[in-house]
Amino acid sequence: MEHKFRCNCPITVAIDVIGDKWALVIVKQMLTEGKKTFKDFIESDEAIATNILSSRLKMLEEFKIITKDKLPDNKKTNIYTLTEKGVDLMPIIAELSLWSDKHIREFHPELYSGETLQIIKNDKEGFINKKIEDYKLENWK
Repeated sequence: MEHKFRCNCPITVAIDVIGDKWALVIVKQMLTEGKKTFKDFIESDEAIATNILSSRLKMLEEFKIITKDKLPDNKKTNIYTLTEKGVDLMPIIAELSLWSDKHIREFHPELYSGETLQIIKNDKEGFINKKIEDYKLENWK
């Protein structure tokens, strides 16, 4: 499939791929919450509509950010796995967490401020590396 981009700016092109309301949420759910199936995503707190989820999963697959396979013991269920491209988004997800905490908390005081955020604040690189390592061990067998 041929993809149309607005321009040749690397930031704009990246936003064309992962900058919509849902793409990074899906990647975040895969990396940090262990989501793998359509049902996993639908049951999440973010409440993504099924048609939007289908569209975003297809787009992420087209850009080789995720792969889709069948579960070995259930050929009816698709399982989604991040590729190296997808895993490489972990630093962006960590940075967005820090940015949101610093700049959006005043508008959303109930914003998550638990242990994971504190770990990111105290050792961002260690957190990123651990999440990537854990994901690869769990999913790239």
